[in-house]
Amino acid sequence: MRIGDRIRSLREEKGWTQLELAQQLGINNSVLSRIEANKRPVEDVLVAAFADVFQVNADSLLGREPLGGRAFFGGAHSYTEEELRVAEAAVEAYRRMKGLDR
Repeated sequence: MRIGDRIRSLREEKGWTQLELAQQLGINNSVLSRIEANKRPVEDVLVAAFADVFQVNADSLLGREPLGGRAFFGGAHSYTEEELRVAEAAVEAYRRMKGLDR
């Protein structure tokens, strides 16, 4: 799977059209279409923008690790606000216990 395929897969998972994603990124829809078709390289700044929009790391977009990164249960973008608060509290408690307070 190439970067354009990963981007298309993430966009479809979100239920967004190409136009909606292109607008979020501030790029032309035709540029996104060519990227998803793997007919246009993705500039570094756009890799970062895609990663931010999809809440994944750039390595997963580049195929260096599984899509969605190493996150548990589908990644933070799939968690509810309550689940995020509970997870954050658990990590903070663990750090305090281990003396790793930041």
